[in-house]
Amino acid sequence: MNPLATTANQALEDLYDRINGEEDARVCKDIPAAACQYQPRNFFAYLAANLIGKVADEIASAKLVIPWLFGALGVPAALTGFLVPIREGGVLLPQLAVAAAVRGLAIRKGVWLLGAVLSAFSLFGMAAAAVTLEGRSAGGAILLMLVVYSLARGLCSVSAKDVLGKTVSKSRRGALMGWSASLSGIAVLGIGLWLGTVDLAASGVRVFAGLLVTGGALWILAALAFSMIREQPGATDGGGNALAVALRQLRLLADDDSFRRFVIARSMLLAVALAPPFYVLIAQQEARAGLLGLGALIIANGLATSLSAPFWGHRGDKSSRIVMAHAATGAGLVGLFTFAAVTFDWSWATGEIGLAVLFFLLNVMHGGVRLGRKIYLVDMASGENRAAYVAVSNTVIGVLMLIGGLVGLIGDWLGAPATVLFLGLFSLLAAFYIRKLPEVSEPR
Repeated sequence: MNPLATTANQALEDLYDRINGEEDARVCKDIPAAACQYQPRNFFAYLAANLIGKVADEIASAKLVIPWLFGALGVPAALTGFLVPIREGGVLLPQLAVAAAVRGLAIRKGVWLLGAVLSAFSLFGMAAAAVTLEGRSAGGAILLMLVVYSLARGLCSVSAKDVLGKTVSKSRRGALMGWSASLSGIAVLGIGLWLGTVDLAASGVRVFAGLLVTGGALWILAALAFSMIREQPGATDGGGNALAVALRQLRLLADDDSFRRFVIARSMLLAVALAPPFYVLIAQQEARAGLLGLGALIIANGLATSLSAPFWGHRGDKSSRIVMAHAATGAGLVGLFTFAAVTFDWSWATGEIGLAVLFFLLNVMHGGVRLGRKIYLVDMASGENRAAYVAVSNTVIGVLMLIGGLVGLIGDWLGAPATVLFLGLFSLLAAFYIRKLPEVSEPR
């Protein structure tokens, strides 16, 4: 090894030891013995890839950036309604189908690399559509690229945890993910602040094309970082086809009353997940200072994610049912208030800052919904039925999410505020239903 490479490796090892507090003995748990010597390299390669990928994902956010782009291109609201369903459902269903095949590969980082490269090219395709097309044709082309992007992200998702589990010690994974979340949050905050200074009138859709191209370039960088991981072959046993398991276990919906009621509740909570793009359309329509509104929304979204998680986590340990109910109620009330603010022209609530606060509150509630329903399912299930519960519920929700995209027809017919009102009322109905669910948590 040349002196420069030796110096670089020593610097990585010193930084790794400093971050993880290791001195004489390096922790090496639950990974192949041959991977121990590569831990510093793998730790930082995974950290860099995960960090860069998170930033790229936010740049191409289906609930923030692309809805604003759709508004700028004059895309009908009916197509905007499919952004979140395609982004979320398009990841979930294929992921269930290919998980077993990926599990059978001795080396899985190639799956992640394929997903990263496809993600990059799909964002490049979105950028090309943004600068060459308008209206419905632009929306259709970008949705098609979003399908590719979602499938690609599914490949990354299904392989990432396996690669992490084979390359980084069990007691070091939390630190890695924590650093990734913190650094990506800072980067996204910087993007939001920068967008607040951009003159939309002068830049037009070129701003969005530039963002999407930047996102694609970041995915290429992420792939280069991930390719530096030294993954040891092995661990190809176990893991069936989750989609096949789900189809075989669909009778759980008829036979298991508690599980059926949870799936109904989770289905109703899709109203919270489907709402953000329509808040973005309202913000765009009400914006009085170009992209300042979008920058404020990006900042609000990042703050909501980072600040709400500890609160909901603490509450979820007491009662995940109440967390879901309170979060759904909050989302519903935010929707009703937003509709009233736009309808009655409450300028103090519909300016850039006012709408950013509303978007912040909506995303805090969405965080509660996500955390609450995850904890509820885990607490409700046992070791014998947990895998079947997860497979069936994810499959049902993936399908319903895609169907839920039709909510955009309301936006096309009555406008974005009416869609927000409808989803808000449905969220309140979900909260009422959830309060009737059995309690499964065990408070301290």
